Amino acid sequence: MAGRIKDSDVAYVRDHSHIDEVVGDYVQLKNAGGGQKKGLCPFHDEKSPSFHVTPSKGFFHCFGCQTGGDVIAFLMKIDHLTFTESVERLAERIGYQLTYESNYNSNQSANTITRNRLVAANTAAAEYYQSQLQLPNAQTARDFLQKRGFDKNVAADFGIGYAPDDWDLLYKELKKLSFTDQELNQAGLIKEGSKGFIDRYRNRLIWPVKDISGDIVGFGARKLASDEVDTGPKYLNSPETAIYKKNQILYGLDIAKKEIAKTRQVVIVEGYTDVMAAHLSGVKTAIATCGTAFGDEHIRIIRRLLMDDDTFRGEVIFTFDGDAAGQKAALRAFSDDQKFVAQTFVAVEPNGLDPCELRQAHGDSAVRDLVARRVPLFEFAIKNEISKYDLKTAEGRVSALNQTAPLIARIKDASLRPEYIRLVSLWLGLDIDLVSKAVKSGSGKTQPGQNVSQYSLSDPVIQLEREVLKIKLQKPELITDWKDLEKAAFVYPVHNSIRELLDQNPETSITAVLEKIDDAQLSATLTSLLVEPIRFDGEVNTKYAASVMARLREVALTREIAELKSQLQRINPVENESDYQKIFADLVSMEAARRVLKDLATSGI
Repeated sequence: MAGRIKDSDVAYVRDHSHIDEVVGDYVQLKNAGGGQKKGLCPFHDEKSPSFHVTPSKGFFHCFGCQTGGDVIAFLMKIDHLTFTESVERLAERIGYQLTYESNYNSNQSANTITRNRLVAANTAAAEYYQSQLQLPNAQTARDFLQKRGFDKNVAADFGIGYAPDDWDLLYKELKKLSFTDQELNQAGLIKEGSKGFIDRYRNRLIWPVKDISGDIVGFGARKLASDEVDTGPKYLNSPETAIYKKNQILYGLDIAKKEIAKTRQVVIVEGYTDVMAAHLSGVKTAIATCGTAFGDEHIRIIRRLLMDDDTFRGEVIFTFDGDAAGQKAALRAFSDDQKFVAQTFVAVEPNGLDPCELRQAHGDSAVRDLVARRVPLFEFAIKNEISKYDLKTAEGRVSALNQTAPLIARIKDASLRPEYIRLVSLWLGLDIDLVSKAVKSGSGKTQPGQNVSQYSLSDPVIQLEREVLKIKLQKPELITDWKDLEKAAFVYPVHNSIRELLDQNPETSITAVLEKIDDAQLSATLTSLLVEPIRFDGEVNTKYAASVMARLREVALTREIAELKSQLQRINPVENESDYQKIFADLVSMEAARRVLKDLATSGI
């Protein structure tokens, strides 16, 4: 810094820097009437916009956290700049040449390194790396880019460079430009070796990483040598510095922010080449984290650009590889979804290709189609859990419900839960009421299955089963179609055990059957059914018995129909046409049978 900036220059910069345009680099602003604009405050977490900007006056104010000021104060606070640094950045933005008072005695220590110096060092390093990419010894780096579909023009557009396979070439080059060891070290460009400072990156492809305003604040570096030659990590990112906080940096955000704000959509990919491939394919809202998991700070930044609140909604689309690691990453995003009001989606390439590989294999349109085929994150998470179980068995369906019901219960938007309850009942082939009860419990373990203690005798289905068994045990002559009962007619395990006992011992007296039972609960239930009154006010006759049996069979058939629909949902009608048509025909037949049973069930009551 040459000295104190003249007051007249400060005033000029302040007056000619449109505060709404400067703030708009960080926050999505909407017209609020009366010449004001509003958005989500970047200085505290909020869901409804209370951050107001008045362009005509040149001021901002948040009615939530009470932060306010002019355009200089905004930059000072959001980017942690000094007053002078903020004015210098604004002057550069509008192309104004500042003048300094040389006789001004600054109170700033000569040893204090400003943000501008760190950005300048990174910018100089980026220019050096880009120049090195054109030299003969960078052929491996150019080949790497070419194999991934990126020519020299693309490399130039994204500022990609090459760090030579040498110990201190960058260090020597930047020292010529009057940067100090302290500045280069604090910028993360060098590190201390056994004989002094050396370059942090050697024989690596280099991506400059910019903050939301476009300043180069760090680098990502991909090794080019084999693991035998270079034992370092595949990707090496800048260390944490005063200007590079990886939990606040999103690669590509500087070029994607306007499109994100315009379309209210953001596509989150996994790496630098994926961002490049997406943008080249026409997905202009793609961004990526820099060597860290997608976290709370990243969410806050995106929410401000999406204007993600109760009024303004957008789309957050996560793309992940189709392999196990990608699936795991997608499920990790499930909990983050609760922090968005925006609709959150997942786009997973089934063959395990990332956007860069997909573009190479199938072209730009394939990347666009991947994003277009996105599915809601909740649906993805639930189906992922369901896929772990064998839905052909009752045990598999119950286990799947036990795992998926808590996921539905965790959905904060209560209006979404009924739809996912309906879908899960369809996918699992279970009664919608049972799925609903499982979700309400939050654990999924109220679904009839393996543990008798999970059942309630007040459940209408359980009561219906008891009524049929009471008639069978007390007035067996009234039931003539016992053998027609569906295999899974009884969902309560104890009731099903009694049914099996009766089927296995058709000519044996109940007294003799009781003597064979060594299960106390089974024996007690059978005894109670023998003495409990049948729940009918009139005469218990054949017509009443037939109606109760029909109702039980209708309920069982409804479960089977739901299971068939679930199977049909999982079959591709083009690839498996014969299976699809067979199940569809069975479904039509069963629906007709159910209608007959329903009529019979109501005729005797």
